[in-house]
Amino acid sequence: MIQFIKRLHWADYLILAVLIGLFGFVWYRVSDVLNYTWNWGIIPQFTVYWEEETNSWHPNLLLIGLFATIRVCIYASILAMIFGTVLGLGRCAKNLTLRMLSRTYLEFLRNIPPVVILFIFFFFLSDQLMSALHVEGWARRIARGDNAEIWAFFFGDMRYFPSLMSGVVVLALFESAFVGEIVRAGIQSIERGQREAAQSIGLNWMDTMRFIVLPQAVRNMLPPLANQFIALIKHSSIVSLISVQELTFKTMEVVSGTRAIFEAWLTTAAVYFILCFGLSLLFRRLERRPER
Repeated sequence: MIQFIKRLHWADYLILAVLIGLFGFVWYRVSDVLNYTWNWGIIPQFTVYWEEETNSWHPNLLLIGLFATIRVCIYASILAMIFGTVLGLGRCAKNLTLRMLSRTYLEFLRNIPPVVILFIFFFFLSDQLMSALHVEGWARRIARGDNAEIWAFFFGDMRYFPSLMSGVVVLALFESAFVGEIVRAGIQSIERGQREAAQSIGLNWMDTMRFIVLPQAVRNMLPPLANQFIALIKHSSIVSLISVQELTFKTMEVVSGTRAIFEAWLTTAAVYFILCFGLSLLFRRLERRPER
């Protein structure tokens, strides 16, 4: 810590002073000009609460929303990696039709706002598909079953399972377009001579990608993929528009019930910042690990 302070330049102190002054000005405007009464004491009770019947602590709205956000991001990132890898391989395929279809998909999704994609998928595709497959009835039967706790651990409240899956698929479709471009760039970063050498010893295109190109390309793809995962966490807030019970949606419930507008949203912003910044530090450390 002392060494870090010694490395600070006068400009760093100036920037810090400006930020403190800006924070103080905003605090003054909210408290004095808007006549807003701060009430930070209510935030902890919406994070966890004590249940006297079981004599134990239980997660409340904000913590439940955080768990739902983590679930959505994990499932969406897995699907995005699968879809994106297929698209990236399609962009590098020899077949012209595969290349054109992959590029059309990528350009379409990359140039449309995610909110528009969310509503198109949810109202025109997901709603009809979920009804046709009777997913809602299946989820409600599980919620009343004996193994409801296990399903709740992985998917939260099963009554909202259809909207959760819709949000996951929409995020996966949107993020897969960016993942596909990352995979394409990673593949093309490998020298063409290696692919030609693999073909010269009898390897087909798929084996060349599997054994020669992709193992090397993965190292080049990891940094942008890590950044894309962090971006997915921030983009996950849009699924609150289709009633997915994630952190942003739960924050709106807290605000509507308490009118603690600034306290709730500042707390949520801090949670998103800690989550994204912590992952950024983790990925940075992993990138600096020496190769063996």
